[in-house]
Amino acid sequence: MTEKISEYIIIGAGLSGLTSAYYLNKSGITDFKILESRDRVGGRIVTRDGIDFGATWFQNHHEEVIALLDALGVEKYHQYNEGKSVLVYSTMAPEHYFENDPDTPSAYRMKGNSQALIHALAKPLSEKIKLNTNVIGIHETENGIKVETDKETFFAKKVIVTIPPLIATRISFSPELPPEVNETMKKTHTWMSNAIKVGLTFKTPFWRAKNFSGMVIGQVGAVTELYDHNDAENSHFALMGFVNEGLRDVSEENRKQRILDYLSKYLGAEVLDYLTYEEKDWSQDKHTSCETIKSIYMSPSYGNPVFAKSFMSGKLRFSGAETSPIHGGYMDGAIYSGINTVKKFLG
Repeated sequence: MTEKISEYIIIGAGLSGLTSAYYLNKSGITDFKILESRDRVGGRIVTRDGIDFGATWFQNHHEEVIALLDALGVEKYHQYNEGKSVLVYSTMAPEHYFENDPDTPSAYRMKGNSQALIHALAKPLSEKIKLNTNVIGIHETENGIKVETDKETFFAKKVIVTIPPLIATRISFSPELPPEVNETMKKTHTWMSNAIKVGLTFKTPFWRAKNFSGMVIGQVGAVTELYDHNDAENSHFALMGFVNEGLRDVSEENRKQRILDYLSKYLGAEVLDYLTYEEKDWSQDKHTSCETIKSIYMSPSYGNPVFAKSFMSGKLRFSGAETSPIHGGYMDGAIYSGINTVKKFLG
């Protein structure tokens, strides 16, 4: 029996994988499959109740993001930052209030949340995406590459691995990858893998009425960062931010109470009148994190040169935010590497 060999198999339906597929399609190549271990597309871009629990912001210098949004017709708008912001820098001193420079443009968000970009990329590819499909082995064969999953086996001429390098070490490669590649994969920090995000929705944006920007920067306390997270139309009112990782080890109930107490202290008791409250602890997401979670307090190093090489006789390449030499760890890096990897294959 002759196995059906696809031209390409893309492992991972996150931003980088979907961008690779988009660029293949744009280049006239339609014979590819995308294998995704989750029950959804998007990877570390996930939106619930109008709140981005993963990738959210981008800046003017993130040209790949802006170009892709323009090509797909997804609009952008500035992060709200008018009014007083709060800096909590000591348990021994009162909070400090500051205002952002109105002449300095704030970061951008996507209209319809970050999921708008994922939906725009994935919509024309729905028949090519296989969800709930976990890759366990990648093996070079005489005709190409065999990709083993927990469900079935696929064959391709070329494979692009877009999942985080540390997560990709769970895959059995034969022939084995060079030792320096394996070591680099193990040492590459996975963006978001240690983050806890919190999101709250409200009937009204009470903080704006009180001349607060919604920004709270906490160098001490339950929340390290908080931001206004209203939608572009100002019809959905929310606050979103990052939780102090020290609260990972307390009970869910205790953590929630400490977060609410902290935010109500600095923004007002109206915080307690939330409509919805939700957390996302990425360390508990097996597709992103691992048991040996390690927090990074300095910017991790991404874009190691080993990820620019090809393997298995030129048939296997790596892509993703952590592999990108440009804006590694950002959406821009994921998009850049997704496009650049395909370009290398196409020559």
